[in-house]
Amino acid sequence: MNPMGEKRNNQSAVQYLLDAFNEELLSGALRPGDQIPTEVELSEQFGVARNTVREAIKILVAMGVLEIRRPVGTFVCEGFTEPMISPLLYGVILGRGDSYDELMDLREIMETGTMLTVIRNATDEELLTLSEPLAALRDACLADAPEIENVFEKDNAFHETMMALSHNRMVERIADIVRTMTHDMRHESVELMLSKGRSEELYLAHEKLYRLLRDRDVDGVYKEIRSTYFVPDAI
Repeated sequence: MNPMGEKRNNQSAVQYLLDAFNEELLSGALRPGDQIPTEVELSEQFGVARNTVREAIKILVAMGVLEIRRPVGTFVCEGFTEPMISPLLYGVILGRGDSYDELMDLREIMETGTMLTVIRNATDEELLTLSEPLAALRDACLADAPEIENVFEKDNAFHETMMALSHNRMVERIADIVRTMTHDMRHESVELMLSKGRSEELYLAHEKLYRLLRDRDVDGVYKEIRSTYFVPDAI
């Protein structure tokens, strides 16, 4: 790592170091799996106290960027790590406001992208495994007296199975975040559909998604994904 020049007067020493790490990662000077210099070396290199270095490293470890391997040293993480998700989740939640339409757009983008990734990465045999959660959803929807929580649970299980078939941990986790953010919206849709006696329609919408995936119908995904949503105001 190379010094990045004088830190701005209004910039904390810790933030200065974090920015330096970011620059090294973006430039490729630091790569996944690389060992970073020791605390003493970083302290001398950047002209900051060792406790400043220690605090910056602690933050980057918490963010999933660095990992400490005792007694060897500190290394740049390789690949996508779970702690990276939390700052993203809070950033999206705090910045989303109360816009229903924006949330719908985000849901559409992620579900379309997830389905296209599944079509690209899943085998024919894996796509067929979706028939099991689909059958469970069918039984829940077509029961004599469909229960909201049971239908909602089976709906989630179908989508979670689908996301796992993407074979892309980042897509799976971010799609899961979007589903967490839209939990109330989706639950309300299920509740209203059942109250209107439209549980079979709810099931058939998921059957359509299954057919699109099974048939690897990319054009159909772009055309049909929004039509499978049940917007409360339109029910």
